[in-house]
Order: sequence, then structure tokens, then C-alpha cells
Amino acid sequence: MSPTDATDSIDLLAIAAHRDDVELTCGGTLAKAARAGYRTAILDLTQGEMGTRGSAELRAKEAEHAARVLGVSVRDTLGLPDAGIVNEPATREKLARVIRRLRPKIVIAPALEGRHPDHRVAAQLVRDACFVAGLAKIAPELPKHRPLKILHCLAYRQDFVRPTFVVDVSDTFEVKLEAIRCFESQFAGLTQAGEVYPNGEPLEDVVRHYSAYYGTLIRRPHGEPFYTTEVMAVDDVLALEVSTF
Repeated sequence: MSPTDATDSIDLLAIAAHRDDVELTCGGTLAKAARAGYRTAILDLTQGEMGTRGSAELRAKEAEHAARVLGVSVRDTLGLPDAGIVNEPATREKLARVIRRLRPKIVIAPALEGRHPDHRVAAQLVRDACFVAGLAKIAPELPKHRPLKILHCLAYRQDFVRPTFVVDVSDTFEVKLEAIRCFESQFAGLTQAGEVYPNGEPLEDVVRHYSAYYGTLIRRPHGEPFYTTEVMAVDDVLALEVSTF
């Protein structure tokens, strides 16, 4: 299903540079939101055509399978060049048009820093496109829309940015792994994927270790970390979770 076919607003939209990025970084969060009854979507900015393994066509089939596993309502690609994403007026408008059609409340973006140039550029492109989507004079034929909040994935980061919060994905972690397994052309037999650095173990075990580590930060079996540039509000301090001791 493409964004042009979507008739209802999306609650949670995950935008990433490549097919499989979302599964690795926030797949558990998407699956959890879908289980809770929210409409979720994935927008891959490129087709992943520059990947060493597989092809764009094969990755498209794998991405469709993974989307079904995660329970997302919409998955599409923006068709930007792999290993060549740029943040310029034309790409901002192209992405803003999709944001206006899907009208997401929350957008998940890549980390603000990253090993892959596409990841770094995509993070700022998402932020800028979300802002541009609220400007009435750009693409005026589409009603303007600006998401409430942008969340940046922090999974597998090596720059030690402290998460603003961690989502408990204990109940959907195995679903996340199942979605990752859909990308057999990319991950089968590997010990590293993108910014998931190797330690000699199979990739799936490394993903499990990272997820367990983030889980310990909130005293849960598995977690996915996120960062926001704005301070989070708390209405009731007596409802705060995670023990200090």
C-alpha cells in the first residue's frame, strides 16, 4: 500500500534511509504500537540498490514480508538514491508531501549521528521535512501537517548519547527478530549489519544483547532507546517507573 492510497491518518511513522533499518532500530516499538491498535507505517527513503548483497527488487519483497510481520498499515519507498541522500529543497518537499498524506502524529527518525552518511543526512532531512510540511505555501494543493513529535532511534549507537526514554519491547522482541530474519539477503550468516558492530557472534545474538542492555536501563528484559531534542513532561511524579536503587 502506498501513501497515496492511505485514507486514514497514521499514528506512528518510522522513516529510515534503507530497507531493514527500521527493523533493526525500532521494530519492537512498531510491533508494540500495532498490537495496541495504532496505525503504523514505514517509509524507506531509498530502495537499498547500492547494498553489497541482494538487489533492490529482492529487498522490496523482503521489506513487504517484514511489514506484515510487524503489522504496519503502510510501507513505501521515497526512491531517493542509495548512498546519495541529500537534504535540499527538492527532497524536503518530496518527503513533506508524504508526511502530509499520511498525517502522522509521531515520526521516528534515524539517530542524529551515524556511521553511514545516509543515516546522518536522513535524520536532518526528516526533521526539516516535518517542518516544511507545515508551511502552507509549499505544495499548497495538499493540506499542511506538522507531526507532534520526532523521536530519534539510538539503538547500536557508539557515541553514548543518553536516551530520553526506552520503550519496553519485551513482549514484541521476538516479533522484531522475525522481521529482521525476513531480510535473508542482507543478514543471513553475518555478524555485522550497518552500525551493529561485530563481536564474533551471529548478528541475531548481538541484536539480542543490545536489546537486553537497553532493557536493563528500565529494569525490563528488552528495550529500544530513543532521543528527543525537547524535554519530556511529567504530570504525576508518583507514577514514575524505574527504581533509583
